[in-house]
Amino acid sequence: MRELRTRWSALADRVDRATPAHRDRSVDALRAFAILGVVLGHWLVTALTVTDGSLHGASPLAAMPWLAPVSWVFQTLAVFFLVGGHVAAQGHASAKARGVSYGAWVRQRLGRLFRPVAAVLTLWAVVAGGLLLGGAAPETVRTLLKLVWSPLWFLLVFAALTAATPLVARISPLWPLAVVAGVDAWRFGFGGPEWIGWVNVAAGWLVPYTLGAAWSRGAFSRRRQSLFLLVGGGVATAALIVWGGYPASMVGVPGAAVSNLNPPTLAAVAFGLAQCGLALLARGPLARVMRRPRTWAKVALLNLSAMTVFLWHQTSMMCVTAVGLLFSTDLPGLHTTPGSVGWIFARLLWLPVFAAALTVCWSAFRVHEQPRAARTTRTAVISAAPRVPVPRAARFEEAGRV
Repeated sequence: MRELRTRWSALADRVDRATPAHRDRSVDALRAFAILGVVLGHWLVTALTVTDGSLHGASPLAAMPWLAPVSWVFQTLAVFFLVGGHVAAQGHASAKARGVSYGAWVRQRLGRLFRPVAAVLTLWAVVAGGLLLGGAAPETVRTLLKLVWSPLWFLLVFAALTAATPLVARISPLWPLAVVAGVDAWRFGFGGPEWIGWVNVAAGWLVPYTLGAAWSRGAFSRRRQSLFLLVGGGVATAALIVWGGYPASMVGVPGAAVSNLNPPTLAAVAFGLAQCGLALLARGPLARVMRRPRTWAKVALLNLSAMTVFLWHQTSMMCVTAVGLLFSTDLPGLHTTPGSVGWIFARLLWLPVFAAALTVCWSAFRVHEQPRAARTTRTAVISAAPRVPVPRAARFEEAGRV
């Protein structure tokens, strides 16, 4: 154990030295928190239960609506779009100044998004075919594929906004915010068609994305601007929930008439503004914490595989669930219906197991997130365990920036 700690300390020091001095480490920390929030949120509010021989999805939020505040903590997509807008606008401006074409820039950025997606889709196409040929219930296969594919809508929106960065980077966040408000007013206030809500999939996430682009141009240099976002967004969210009739949960709840997330509503966007304000206020403290080599190394290495972690976290949970079925169909917190406080405590005990399974997936598939030329850059070994890549300074310049 002492040798392992020594090797980790040496690795952390090398990562710290390889990081360019001008890099804003707080940006990477915010992205890491956003990714971990999504992962833990899904693990806590998504359950697979066995009914009539088939697997079905369930959520503790349906039976215990008082758990809604959990979604306020773990629904962190707005922060991810904030960081994404900041990094994309900054990266495009830098590429343009160096004479890099838009085509080369966007291919590099989107390549990092879609290489790991191809691996997920290929594996699950094979698994789904094998399950159906093996006699699995179609409902089971449909449930599993929905869990795998549901995060991909987020990537499609993120990819579209990234590709459109030169067009949207200088748009005021007030414009997409006004679109969201107008769509909700038409949809809920004047009986408009339900399909109109899908306009908010682009407009809703464009709000934090354009906030991030404004941040890259020097906005939010004063704390009071970020504080205004935090307080204003929080008050608006509370008002919309209490008097506007919006759900308290910031994620979808099975059986609910309205979802704040699918598609995004004005309440979700207002909540995202509050999250963005809090994230911007946290930059200073995070930057100080990130000066510690061991802490920074963890964040940097997570950022290098952010998409791998995001894409495979549901698969890791499903693998644990499937293995558990070999022993029992009624393991507490894994196969049982999420309808009691006891289920919550049992679920918490499964989180380390999910994390272990995700580590296996990460070890197997993280290579798809790296450009081909970078896959040969491996210089450190922690122990006799799998190798840990220590990227050169040039790779840290783009570490985790997806």
